[in-house]
Amino acid sequence: MAAGGDHGSPDSYRSPLASRYASPEMCFVFSDRYKFRTWRQLWLWLAEAEQTLGLPITDEQIQEMKSNLENIDFKMAAEEEKRLRHDVMAHVHTFGHCCPKAAGIIHLGATSCYVGDNTDLIILRNALDLLLPKLARVISRLADFAKERASLPTLGFTHFQPAQLTTVGKRCCLWIQDLCMDLQNLKRVRDDLRFRGVKEQLDKMVTEKAGFKRAFIITGQTYTRKVDIEVLSVLASLGASVHKICTDIRLLANLKEMEEPFEKQQIGSSAMPYKRNPMRSERCCSLARHLMTLVMDPLQTASVQWFERTLDDSANRRICLAEAFLTADTILNTLQNISEGLVVYPKVIERRIRQELPFMATENIIMAMVKAGGSRQVQRFLEEEVYPLLKPYESVMKVKAELCL
Repeated sequence: MAAGGDHGSPDSYRSPLASRYASPEMCFVFSDRYKFRTWRQLWLWLAEAEQTLGLPITDEQIQEMKSNLENIDFKMAAEEEKRLRHDVMAHVHTFGHCCPKAAGIIHLGATSCYVGDNTDLIILRNALDLLLPKLARVISRLADFAKERASLPTLGFTHFQPAQLTTVGKRCCLWIQDLCMDLQNLKRVRDDLRFRGVKEQLDKMVTEKAGFKRAFIITGQTYTRKVDIEVLSVLASLGASVHKICTDIRLLANLKEMEEPFEKQQIGSSAMPYKRNPMRSERCCSLARHLMTLVMDPLQTASVQWFERTLDDSANRRICLAEAFLTADTILNTLQNISEGLVVYPKVIERRIRQELPFMATENIIMAMVKAGGSRQVQRFLEEEVYPLLKPYESVMKVKAELCL
């Protein structure tokens, strides 16, 4: 915070996740204002709990802290951090400046990780609370689409080669099933979050004030960084699901069977006006790849935390945790937009089915051969005798008539 460029200036780098893609509410959860306001809230909860346990903290001091939770002088905090080379103490001093009566008891008996780690846990919980309804909404929209197209036959693909028939609705259900697994995992990791807490009797009181049902039984200075692995693993898995779904949509768009929403004023290509590029699905795939790679950061960070803690986790976690949630937020918002406007072209689907029907009839031919005493494994007969007969025909009925099946 003490260093860096002017992030509002066009001359300074700005993360596209914040400036271009993610929702305002997710960006706010990972903002400096939300972070440092939460620090102050944690100091207030700590003081309230300590007062209840008998420490000489006055109601006047408590009220002064309550009145200044939002009164954050970011310029002063930056100057203090530059001077002290310590972000937590910089904000202790900044908070104390606007709370002169409470200044002496702010951060009393706490370590830096009391505010740092507990704030991270609150942010993770609240960020998951933003993602869960968005994912549920995508599932709901796709479920509506699947019901509408449940009986519309379409050609299935294995190895991206024509296979047996499925339906548009069933294919969509494959997507939904993956997303339902992601929803369960997100809910599980959210409910499994535990507060880092404080110490001894303070644990229960401050944990409850923060809205957590449980605290860790034991911690070093930090909460175990395996929590970050759990959270980002679930988000990475969600990224894999979204990438698969949007890849399917992109392939179907090439086949002209289905496409994502395309607005009246939207331009597909600056040179080729007939193009209808699946840019929303492409964006989801692009960002999902980034989301899937981010889990490597907490994996490596957790593996090198020496003894009670080291500080080589800090800079890494500032980046990977925020980016994972902002990326997940973006792809869910985009996938909702896609799922609410998917367009299907039944005539194109029907034409492709008719093209492949004669070849799909080979399964019936194999069954008839076996019933007549032939071998299921005689591929040469099929390749040399049966397949050539199929090529001139456009419908399975003609094939059956020619072969008297």
